[in-house]
Amino acid sequence: MAVVTTLFNIYITTREFELLWYLITTRPRVASRERILERVWGLSSEVETRTVDVHIRALRKKIDQDVVETVIGVGYRLRS
Repeated sequence: MAVVTTLFNIYITTREFELLWYLITTRPRVASRERILERVWGLSSEVETRTVDVHIRALRKKIDQDVVETVIGVGYRLRS
């Protein structure tokens, strides 16, 4: 899957796209890890996993580092 920017295409996985789309649609609100797990992965909020962090890190490597903001103790959001 590709995300098209004004300069070039960025190739991301389907899950990375779903995560990015979720952050886009919830912007400017902060999305907690639990909410992301529920909405993007369809998992219960009781699941302990760092998969969200891993996918956020992968997105940051592929797109601008500053696009996804970490709100410490709360979750993630896209910068406006």
